[in-house]
Amino acid sequence: MTSLAATGVGIVSRLLTSDLAVDAGQMVALVGPNGGGKTSLLRALARVEHAAGTVLIDGEDIDALGEARRRRLLAFLPASREVGWPIAARDVIALGLARRDAARVDELITLLELGALAERPINMLSTGERARVLLARALAARPKLLLLDEPFANLEPYWVLRLIEILRDLADDGTMVLVALHDLAQLDAFDRALLIAEGRIQIDETPASLVASERFKTIFRLRREDGKWAIKRSAGRRSSR
Repeated sequence: MTSLAATGVGIVSRLLTSDLAVDAGQMVALVGPNGGGKTSLLRALARVEHAAGTVLIDGEDIDALGEARRRRLLAFLPASREVGWPIAARDVIALGLARRDAARVDELITLLELGALAERPINMLSTGERARVLLARALAARPKLLLLDEPFANLEPYWVLRLIEILRDLADDGTMVLVALHDLAQLDAFDRALLIAEGRIQIDETPASLVASERFKTIFRLRREDGKWAIKRSAGRRSSR
């Protein structure tokens, strides 16, 4: 059963109108060059700015719903980790809920190992620590669709791997997870990979098929050799060495 059905979503001058369907439990990576449209696609799906098209989650039109219901269906985590509010991390997490639920906040504090930080003002935390608090806020209402823009940025290696585990557990329980990704080393953790460039979805494949495609190599100017990434050089172009 298709749980996300997006039709004609787009943002003027940034994202050409696109269709996208995602099944419950899928983890989908969005990859592509800077400025190619990854963030714009997430924002169009999240309806956080004027965007064309229709987004249905389990048949419900996101644009027609109140705030409380929207929180149960989707959460969007922007790439920015800047937070100026001088409020406790615990209270930031609670902002992801439509009504007070201290037990849920405590559950997320435990999951993301935030116990030592829970009472500290979020603007006094490191970028990586803020990233975990903001992720907890996104998870708070148990949304069916998670839209995450560069969630691995600024995280230490342990938390990159731990976050992948957490996202996989959520997907196994039926959550749809869409992640804008720059670190191609994490690509194999996903079920699908969308290559987004020039404001549109260029390829929708398994990660292995996408990496093997000539279109991927041309857009990224990379190739995979013996398990390592290497620059794909144009004919006649030499290294600076």
